Amino acid sequence: MQLDFGSPFTERTGRIVQAAKLHRAAARKKVNRFLVEGENSVDAAIATGAATDVFVTEPAAERFADLLVAAGHMGVYVHPITDGAARALADTVTPTGIFAVCTPVTWGIGRVLQGKPRLVTVPVGTNDPGNAGTLIRVSDAVGADAVVFAGQCVDPQGPKAVRASAGSLFHIPVAREADARGLIGQLRARGLQVLATAADGEMNLDHAGELLARPTAWLFGNEAHGLEPELLDLADHRVRIPIRARAESLNLATAASICLYESAKALYSQL
Repeated sequence: MQLDFGSPFTERTGRIVQAAKLHRAAARKKVNRFLVEGENSVDAAIATGAATDVFVTEPAAERFADLLVAAGHMGVYVHPITDGAARALADTVTPTGIFAVCTPVTWGIGRVLQGKPRLVTVPVGTNDPGNAGTLIRVSDAVGADAVVFAGQCVDPQGPKAVRASAGSLFHIPVAREADARGLIGQLRARGLQVLATAADGEMNLDHAGELLARPTAWLFGNEAHGLEPELLDLADHRVRIPIRARAESLNLATAASICLYESAKALYSQL
């Protein structure tokens, strides 16, 4: 694809000004769009039809020429931009030079739970966008059916969460549900057992193989306070990850990765 870099968009161009506003949740909600940055996310956005516009610097246009060809085939508008415009759009210290404006990719909860899901990730009250994106990425990697952010959570379409997901936001169904209690009922109605991580859980993950072979929804609490007692009480089982040495605890993303991997191993061994 040939682009005219003789008159590229600058940081003062209206399109760039509007796209840069998408770093803010209020702006994303107002225009029903979000912004992604970097090769993995832009590639996934183009491939899945979510991208509406791509912005690219001249060096990035050479580096990611195949992406621009794919964008053209998908009918995505591609706009040349200056380095200054890239800095305005970037959420990173060293911009990659390629960005995409996308239509929303989050799903409704009913659509996410259609069919017979076997493994669902449910972060509750997750406040850290990096953890949110990592949970999406890990869930995609282990073959989970969906990620449902419950309670008051960070926006999974925010720039840091999108970047941490490394493109997986576009690969796996992601939903938001403010009512965590009601969600547990919906999960059970779909035939999923509900497991919750807890440091004092009655079930040791090492001995949970038979349990994990069943369709499962995992509840993971937020970074600071874990799961609220009432949600722990609603779970079918509370599961602890054994810590054999002196580490005090595991962070959210690490604990979730271990639990989801063990569940996927048990589920897929039956296929």
